[in-house]
Amino acid sequence: MEKGTMVIGQSGGPTAVINQSLVGAILAAREQETITGILGARHGIAGIMAEDFIDLTTQSLAQLEQVAATSAAALGSVRLKPGKAECARVFEVFRKHGVRYLFYIGGNDSAETANIINQISADAGYDLRTVHIPKTIDNDLRVTDHCPGFASAARFVALAFMGDDRDNYALSGVKINVVMGRHAGFLTAAAALARQGEEDGPHLIYLPERVFDVAKFQADVKRVYRQLGRCVIAVSEGVSDADGNPIASTGEHDSHGNVQLSGTGALGDKLAALVKAAFGDEVVRVRADTFGYLQRSYPTIVSAIDVREAREVGAFGVQHAVSGGSGSVAIRRTSNTPYASEYFMTPLTSVARDTTSMRDEWINAEGNDITPAWLDYARPLVGDLPVIGRL
Repeated sequence: MEKGTMVIGQSGGPTAVINQSLVGAILAAREQETITGILGARHGIAGIMAEDFIDLTTQSLAQLEQVAATSAAALGSVRLKPGKAECARVFEVFRKHGVRYLFYIGGNDSAETANIINQISADAGYDLRTVHIPKTIDNDLRVTDHCPGFASAARFVALAFMGDDRDNYALSGVKINVVMGRHAGFLTAAAALARQGEEDGPHLIYLPERVFDVAKFQADVKRVYRQLGRCVIAVSEGVSDADGNPIASTGEHDSHGNVQLSGTGALGDKLAALVKAAFGDEVVRVRADTFGYLQRSYPTIVSAIDVREAREVGAFGVQHAVSGGSGSVAIRRTSNTPYASEYFMTPLTSVARDTTSMRDEWINAEGNDITPAWLDYARPLVGDLPVIGRL
């Protein structure tokens, strides 16, 4: 591999630890003789095409560490799927700046972008090492055990439900919380970590991996409410009916064809109306909140494991590019108690575009809760949570 400049960009939804991956890659790159320059692309692929770069060789270690500990994408993010014209522009820019290494931090759509660029560079005979560095709170990338960004968002969700359950205990009623998750319910399932007692919420959990039946939902809520005098519900924003239609959405799409689900309270309002209808003339306090974008990049609420792994996957990606070639970084869990992991590379094609979802053994038979096996998977990643005090 000949010497050349490195370009790094961030794409898709930001996370609380995405900048750890950025800084991990930058610091690792500074140690490589074959990497002669480090350019940060503002807003990912859009910044590359516009030649909108930041020279990442001039920042001090103290400045980089401050950035690493800051939530959301320091370089700015983007949702853009490149076509032939965009890729032609990318290679024009790469040739101009002597770019031989591309690192793209993101989820499956970002992996697809990296894969497209990697394939076109190979077809063009242009020597480019392309590495996808994983990131997504959805935790839905294939091959890897879990994704950097998920554990911190899951910790936010668990803590939010701990507090909200105590609020509901104090005032009773029915409380619905809508959590991010288009096709995968990992983040919503993390709400179960809030439980520390038999009657703690969430009492019902609905994931997009199961058909959402309105009548069954209403019956479930009435049953729990009759039993406990209250009910806390966790529901994924992407829950759909038997025909695959979202229970509620804006109808808008992004450049990758994804239906916009976040940023609206439509699902919470609809479910609250269904609960009220189920109780008829009986007066029941019903409230709904949509966690929305808060859960993605909330500062200070981070998982220690997430911070460490996010940093290390960035460094590992750079080291592989220099010595091995292109691919996507993945995590393998080597021990659950105590928790331990290692990193390996998987082909870009194994991660691009398609996603994974919650395993069947993690969801209960009724489709309204999770199983202990899910807690065994998630708890080590999220870390210890506060103990609830009770009179």
